[in-house]
Amino acid sequence: TALDVLKSTLPVGTLSGAPKVRAMQIIDELEPVKRGVYGGAMGYLGWNNSMDMAIAIRTALVKDGQLHVQAGAGIVADSDPDSEWEETLTKAKALIRALQMAQNKLVIE
Repeated sequence: TALDVLKSTLPVGTLSGAPKVRAMQIIDELEPVKRGVYGGAMGYLGWNNSMDMAIAIRTALVKDGQLHVQAGAGIVADSDPDSEWEETLTKAKALIRALQMAQNKLVIE
């Protein structure tokens, strides 16, 4: 079923790493907060076993009046930590800027 496919593919290796089980253990040890919806699936499951999903790779959540933004970069063996950090900040800032524009009702033409 579509739900079985979803259950067997999450969390996606793109955001967890490989081997998946060990990568998830390391993430749990190193990351100070739980990922929540970040890295999960957003979409729908239909009663007719249809499914359309996307991976939530940049997320924003308002909780208790505070905005929480999550973004990341792809880490591989030869990644430069400083470059990956800058990439992550750039992605997060873009999301924050989009939210500011929406709040201020700004439109880019």
